[in-house]
Amino acid sequence: MNKHLNILAVVLISTFSFGQNLTKKIDSIIKDNYQKHSEVSISVGYIYNGHEDYISYGKISKENSIDVDKNTVFEIASVTKAITGNLIAQAANEGKIKLNDYIENYLPKDFVLQKQLRRKITVSDLASHQSGLDDIDWKELFSKNPQNPLKDVTRATFIDIFNNCSALPDYGTYRYHTIGFILLGEILENTYKKSYDEIVREKLINPIKMKNTLTNEFDIKNIATGYNNNGVKQNLMSWNSSAAAGLLKSSATDMVKYLKEILNENSNIAKASILTEKIFYKAKKGPRKIGLGINIYSDENNTFFRKTGDTMGQSSIICYNRKNNWGVIILINQQNSKMRQELWNKIYETILK
Repeated sequence: MNKHLNILAVVLISTFSFGQNLTKKIDSIIKDNYQKHSEVSISVGYIYNGHEDYISYGKISKENSIDVDKNTVFEIASVTKAITGNLIAQAANEGKIKLNDYIENYLPKDFVLQKQLRRKITVSDLASHQSGLDDIDWKELFSKNPQNPLKDVTRATFIDIFNNCSALPDYGTYRYHTIGFILLGEILENTYKKSYDEIVREKLINPIKMKNTLTNEFDIKNIATGYNNNGVKQNLMSWNSSAAAGLLKSSATDMVKYLKEILNENSNIAKASILTEKIFYKAKKGPRKIGLGINIYSDENNTFFRKTGDTMGQSSIICYNRKNNWGVIILINQQNSKMRQELWNKIYETILK
């Protein structure tokens, strides 16, 4: 008995020491970035073989003395698409939709494909950015309202774009697509006869107790103020239509709960995640591979899954490796995809690779 207890003690001490060392390494990377860019607040969470920890630097805004912490809420932007992909996969696992079925079989009646486009676009085409459908004109929207380009975009806007699309010139070719995930949100709502907010709460937020994950709420005390790349304060993104493409807000704590769940492999969320990791699009040239709402990356050592997000004032990235049982979430309160990518690259190259 004593021998077994001694072995257990060694394992526990070794695991604890490993976790401490990992935290120190990640903290060193985040701290170095903060010392160079103290105007940008950062919240990071990670899980590695069951060990989790959090690292935060900065204030929730330039005008506030409250420190960012693991529960501070950020806009996760297009990381929402990975969650929408998971919800679509849950619906498929429940037998409510078929991923290779045509979208007109699941969309509400006010979305009407022109005759020549029917029986071409599948649900998985939407989720892997290869539908070929027309999209919103981001450049025009930015020029009209740089603070909140989607403020005047309504559900009717998306219906009009969809119903007036007459050709799919790049069908089967990757083109990053906002309206595709708006349509997936419509499919979810029409399938479950509930709002996207209700669905994400029922299928994700409530089961794993993601207390800091929000959809359309804006009166939040512990939320990070966002700034654009020039340091100008930005409003929170507001939408007049489905949130499924990028409206969710969350914290490092909640996103680590999500990572733990999808790495668990036993729950409905985990089983759906495994389905999202299948390759639904692969470039003929180059390494690009897409699942349902997530990108798939491979090198000589690992296959990992990643999704990034940007609003007008915040950037985020979520990455995980199922085989090696790790996951990372990085949240920053500036629209700065370069900084976000550099942080991720350093963590991956020096610690996880």
